[in-house]
Amino acid sequence: MSITSRRSPAYILMALLAAASLLVAFAREAGAQPAGAEPAPVPAAVAIPRPTPDEVEIARRALERFISGADAETRAIVEKYPGLLEVRTPPPNTAVIPNLAPFFQAKHQANLEVARRGDAEVLFIGDSITDFWRNEEGEFAGKPVFDEYFGHWKVANFGIAGDTTQGVLYRLRNGEGEGFSPRAVMLMIGTNNTGRNTAAEIAEGIGAVVLELQQRFSEARILLLGVFPRGRADDPVRGTIAEINERIAKLHDGDRVHYLDIGAEFLDENGNIPPDVMSDGLHPSAKGYEIWAKAVIGPLSDLMAVSAN
Repeated sequence: MSITSRRSPAYILMALLAAASLLVAFAREAGAQPAGAEPAPVPAAVAIPRPTPDEVEIARRALERFISGADAETRAIVEKYPGLLEVRTPPPNTAVIPNLAPFFQAKHQANLEVARRGDAEVLFIGDSITDFWRNEEGEFAGKPVFDEYFGHWKVANFGIAGDTTQGVLYRLRNGEGEGFSPRAVMLMIGTNNTGRNTAAEIAEGIGAVVLELQQRFSEARILLLGVFPRGRADDPVRGTIAEINERIAKLHDGDRVHYLDIGAEFLDENGNIPPDVMSDGLHPSAKGYEIWAKAVIGPLSDLMAVSAN
């Protein structure tokens, strides 16, 4: 007895549609892609499984066989709605395609001047949470804490408020990854991707950044920080961040990459972020920066010592 005789045409059509959608469920379109840009390589530890060209071709042939052997009602539906039933290849993950927003170019150029000086021994790189280490005053003043804990090092702060994994990739490939040789790098990036990418895609983006850093700064040790918590304890983004951190923790190798999740240090007993730690639930206050600095000064010092030997 054939499949089509056991199940209705509508049932079979819907089942095949569901099966075909599995090829693309993990790869949402997350914004415009820069023309001509190629996805950056991703470490195997965080890579999303993707079908090979041969596997896609097998799926296409299977679909063609189904359509050619389907009953008249099913074929009529497929012919009436071209594209309704097809095998789609997943689009590239935008979190790994180097791309910097035009309004970040001014800060990027300023970072290039720092890189050209060639004397930085530590690199801090990320988004606004890193950027604001330089704020001398205001609600998110990190500089007084920075001076106390890290002032004895020559630190290049390549944080840019609002940036993403793809922005960091662009910046490293366009001057911020050359001209100096840091002994240690502190990386924290990804929170600005959460509105556009899945946790798996963001983990790939972070992994691509780590790989880029390893290639460009071959002697540096990388302190990879888990994405900090944001919002309230019941905010859905917390689940996304937890999945990102679970995935990128696999990048830890105990040698060149050291993963550290300090997120719990910012939370109260109910899992919420106290207003005096992050008044907006995202950016650290001076107290938040103090918590951060205390948590990383030991590991960073250890990595600096290892790189010096």
